[in-house]
Amino acid sequence: MNITAFSKALYSTWIYYSPERILFDAGEGVATMLSNKIYAARYVFLTHGHVDHIAGLWSIINTRNNAMGDREKPLTVYYPQGNKGIEIYADFLKRANSELKFKLDFVGVGSSDKVFLRDSGSFTRYIQPFPVSHTYSEISYGYHVIDVRRRLKEEYRDISGAEIAQLVKEMGSDAITETYEKKVLTISGDTILLKKEDILDTDVLFHECTFLKKEDRKFNNHAALDDIVELVKDTQVKTLVLYHISSRYISVLDKTLRKIAIPGVKILYVHPEKIFEM
Repeated sequence: MNITAFSKALYSTWIYYSPERILFDAGEGVATMLSNKIYAARYVFLTHGHVDHIAGLWSIINTRNNAMGDREKPLTVYYPQGNKGIEIYADFLKRANSELKFKLDFVGVGSSDKVFLRDSGSFTRYIQPFPVSHTYSEISYGYHVIDVRRRLKEEYRDISGAEIAQLVKEMGSDAITETYEKKVLTISGDTILLKKEDILDTDVLFHECTFLKKEDRKFNNHAALDDIVELVKDTQVKTLVLYHISSRYISVLDKTLRKIAIPGVKILYVHPEKIFEM
């Protein structure tokens, strides 16, 4: 999957998906921790405007503009359209960095928009934003990475390879195949809990898990471990990655999460004091 991430609730969160050079969120310290990889990033997708998810943008922009790496690659920052905090910060960053050597764009997106990463005809991959529930005053999104793929139509799936080859010769591959959409990766952003329909069939789910115990939660704006475990059951999620974990749980984190099991699901987590890689 080639993902690098860091997430410590309240302080800093970012997830770098290197196959498409996407940074989901840009918390403080991201440029320092990613080092030279920061020059490769083409897109930033912000889930919401809280400081622990956007503070690192300034260092990204400054580093790409002034260091010895490739300073000509454009950078596009996507964010939930209408999020005033991000728009104010974006305006400040553009004014504070008025002499950029690379193209920098801030683009607001809606939940029905698709941001195409590749669309070559033979292979299509895009980002689909979707709304999540965080705080009442904050427009917040999660994001899907979705592939458009082809597969045999149902009536041809049980025949032999030789028979398929003959049908392709007689009818063409388009006649016996169909397109379908596959969620490769889902990023929750900060949220009370995603909906079942949002995570069905995704290969890798990054779900925030600020609280290991529900009784520690004072407000309904972050997720708790028990709720996430119940949510993921029977969804065909292959890998669950818990992140945005509060540092209050560091001493019990490993022991607690080793006890968690969901049939058919591999469970990983982003330790609040370590860089995560998969």
